[in-house]
Amino acid sequence: MALGLVAKKEIVAEINDVASKALSVAVAEYRGMGVGELTALRIKAREQGVYLRVIRNTLAKRALADSNFADIDSALVGPLIYGFSMDAPGGAARLFKDFSKTNNKLKVTALTIGSGLLGPEKLDAVASLPTRDEALARLLATFKAPVGKFVQTINEVPSKFARVLAAIKETK
Repeated sequence: MALGLVAKKEIVAEINDVASKALSVAVAEYRGMGVGELTALRIKAREQGVYLRVIRNTLAKRALADSNFADIDSALVGPLIYGFSMDAPGGAARLFKDFSKTNNKLKVTALTIGSGLLGPEKLDAVASLPTRDEALARLLATFKAPVGKFVQTINEVPSKFARVLAAIKETK
């Protein structure tokens, strides 16, 4: 059934709103996938905070034209499913990468983090980006390491003195 002009405008507005809040976009070709496989993908996407949508490419180009992801429009060819990462920059890429391990019909065609179009060869790099919590944990570990080493070094002086006294005591 063909979409009317009002429905098309609603879709464009919805995708534009989602794109303005998203951290990254991943686009994959889903040719040959069944309804059950797409449903499984959507369930995993909801669990991981990824907004998935199958959209006509012309509507997607209009919706993404005035967003940070406007550079992806040259890669929008064929039947595509769009994944918008809402929580972590690598969320959609991680979802598509994990799902394509069990389903070889899903092929990532393009990625963008808002700083240029990335090809499918960059999927592993984008998928390995840390989540917000992981990045904060790494930052805290980096801040904590010098302080921990300093305390350990300060504590070593009296410990070494105590070991020397114990060694002298045992020799006498």
